[in-house]
Amino acid sequence: MGRNLQGSLFGLLAFGIFSTHDVFVKFLGGSYSPVQLLFFSGLLGFPLVVLMMMGDASEGHLRPVHPWWIAGRCAAMLCSALGAFYAFTILPLAQVYSILFAAPLIITVLAIPVLGEKVGLHRWAAVTVGLIGVIIVLRPGDAHLSLGHLAALISAIGGATNSVIVRKIGREERSVVLLIYPMMTSFLVLGCTLFFVYEPMPAADFGRMALIAALAFLAMLGLIRAYRLGEAAIVAPMQYSQILWATAYGYLIFGETIDRTTALGASVIIASGLYIIFRESRGPTSTTTPVLRTRTRGGTGNSLRAGAILRRMQSRDEEESAGK
Repeated sequence: MGRNLQGSLFGLLAFGIFSTHDVFVKFLGGSYSPVQLLFFSGLLGFPLVVLMMMGDASEGHLRPVHPWWIAGRCAAMLCSALGAFYAFTILPLAQVYSILFAAPLIITVLAIPVLGEKVGLHRWAAVTVGLIGVIIVLRPGDAHLSLGHLAALISAIGGATNSVIVRKIGREERSVVLLIYPMMTSFLVLGCTLFFVYEPMPAADFGRMALIAALAFLAMLGLIRAYRLGEAAIVAPMQYSQILWATAYGYLIFGETIDRTTALGASVIIASGLYIIFRESRGPTSTTTPVLRTRTRGGTGNSLRAGAILRRMQSRDEEESAGK
């Protein structure tokens, strides 16, 4: 079995686990606030993230080299995670994924001012088509447009912003710095807010919270393995398999069906995202290819926190390969 095939299979497995993670978020979201869900899933996942942080053997201190960019990353991650958790509790799974799939389009746009990326006519056309797909999914003017749609869009924007920031400063900041400050921000902000929304949890729901944390960690390990085995252009498109998981889980567990408008919009968004990935894979390797270099599934809890470790590990692999 070739390395690219192995990488794609690990990618499919990882995104399948992420989809299962989101099913539990949606299930618990009917009883608890997204703030409570995110706080406890992060708290229970903290020991697992610490294990990943221990893998950062680089010498240094905990003072960020770029404090303002770190502050922006903290805000973007928190908005992205809260938006995704809220959207999953309100909207059908397939609709949420369709909107989150707009992240590569947003990354392409943000890469211009932040990374100095030059976007050609073909990629601008892909971004335009993708945004049309988002509009199709959102259906402006429809009476059913809700805060859940806005939350999903905020999550996509937050995830894209976080990805571009990490790509800009990731080689200069230690992994532990990229992780510890967002975690501290999350615990402080969510912990203060928790007082107003807390609902007592039975042991079974607390166990489900722990399962959410464990699933996010396992999925991140799968993505690390996938990108170490396969090329980014091969593994990155595997994220779109989540629409299949969403359709299956939504129908079997929550009685959801994907309507034609959502299916059409999702198809347009996925096609434009794949085209952007294809265009980047054909270009020269550099630090300004943010979509292919953004190798985590953005949007929810621990996956975002662990993402910095993944990027740093990949950067080291690339540097080692370049030095050979």
